[in-house]
Amino acid sequence: MIPQKIIFLFLLVIIISVVLIKQPVIMIYSKLLRKTKAFTLTEVLVVLIIIGILVLLALPSLMPLITKAKSTEAKIQLEHLYTLEKTYFYEKSTYSKDLNEISFEQQKLTTMAGQANYKIEIIDVTSNSYKARATSVVDFDGDGIFNVWEIDQNKNLIEVTPD
Repeated sequence: MIPQKIIFLFLLVIIISVVLIKQPVIMIYSKLLRKTKAFTLTEVLVVLIIIGILVLLALPSLMPLITKAKSTEAKIQLEHLYTLEKTYFYEKSTYSKDLNEISFEQQKLTTMAGQANYKIEIIDVTSNSYKARATSVVDFDGDGIFNVWEIDQNKNLIEVTPD
């Protein structure tokens, strides 16, 4: 048995909806249940396939830009290494071969679940000169050639092997 209060509230809601909205509540619910216009799954899949084809067509022309952007990492890291080596030289009157000695911290490489694309190393040191190298650990354009940059004590930044 339905309590009288619930029946009264239900009737009150219907009366208010008719007076204020000028439509019964049941008609409002029926409008909500009508089928709304939308795209079919087939239409959405066709659009996604077309977008995929366009991306594949544009990708080869974007690869040089991607390589150039990633080589910026090597330049920045080598310039930072130059600053650290210069500071060390002013303090000790010699250059260091050890990255830890000049407080250079190599970021984790992408090959070891990190974010760095270049391995930084000091390859040649004398008492008044040095040469450092940044070697890519990722082949950016898939041609088998890895990007290599070098810097010396005069801040000559050179791309030894372009990718």
